[in-house]
Amino acid sequence: MVESALPYDPHWPRASDWLTHPAEPTTAHGDLALIGVPAHATSISPSGAHTTPAAVREALSRYSLLATSGGLSALATVDLGDVKDPDGPGGETRVALAAEEAARRFPLVLGIGGDNSITYSLVRGLAGDALGEWGLITVDAHHDLRDGTTNGSPVRRLVEAGLPGEHVVQIGIADFSNSAFYAERAREYGITVVPRGELRHHSPAEVVAHALEIAGQGGRPVFVDLDVDVCDRSVVPGCHAAAPGGISADELRQIAHLLARDTRVRGLDITEVDATADTSDERTVRLAALLVLEVAAGLAARGHHTV
Repeated sequence: MVESALPYDPHWPRASDWLTHPAEPTTAHGDLALIGVPAHATSISPSGAHTTPAAVREALSRYSLLATSGGLSALATVDLGDVKDPDGPGGETRVALAAEEAARRFPLVLGIGGDNSITYSLVRGLAGDALGEWGLITVDAHHDLRDGTTNGSPVRRLVEAGLPGEHVVQIGIADFSNSAFYAERAREYGITVVPRGELRHHSPAEVVAHALEIAGQGGRPVFVDLDVDVCDRSVVPGCHAAAPGGISADELRQIAHLLARDTRVRGLDITEVDATADTSDERTVRLAALLVLEVAAGLAARGHHTV
């Protein structure tokens, strides 16, 4: 499909122009750091998720900076570019280093995947030697506790590396999308599971407050994994593992915003979007772009900026 160029209006700034691209990204400072992590090689289902960071940046041109909660124009958001070759042991080291360096200069770091394997390396980079002092919230249809080293194993790998299972909360775990073996592993680890069915009876605000109470107990820093396969397949056709009956795009946007508002949240990622598998209207990629903006709006609502 060939699309015409977007119109220019000086009174309608686009979100894509709001990102800064510093000549020296290793020394840049700001409020929110974006890191592209185009991992895909270990995905259980063949994936073109490595194309997604660039597609999300492009999709930001479709949106503005104005939200009912306030504008984002005062927020210093810096695009640190993509981590080169993020797959495999060497790639994970590069991702962890990029996250570690960004965390020294930004209060919030957002990784744009790529498949869900990136959660492991981003958390390791942000937490460093203090992994046992962190909490994790996953918004995901799956436990991600599989054996091996794939996009289905980051939570298991983190717990085995020292992340306390009692400070892990999994929101949106879906029926018929997990096995009894890994559900039992979640119980053994002490993970708090909020299944999809429970979300029908509680508001996003209630669910987020409960998750933060557990993952961020005592003020511990928290990482958030936003896996779009938690959504109904109709809204994320570019996500291979999404099933009919997941949450709505609006619910995921609310959850992302609410989590980013909390000062305990130090990092997030957006994962499992395959831009090559999306529909012609780009609804999956555009949702990912809106999640970037919801995270930024949540951060802006904290009221602390460097500029």
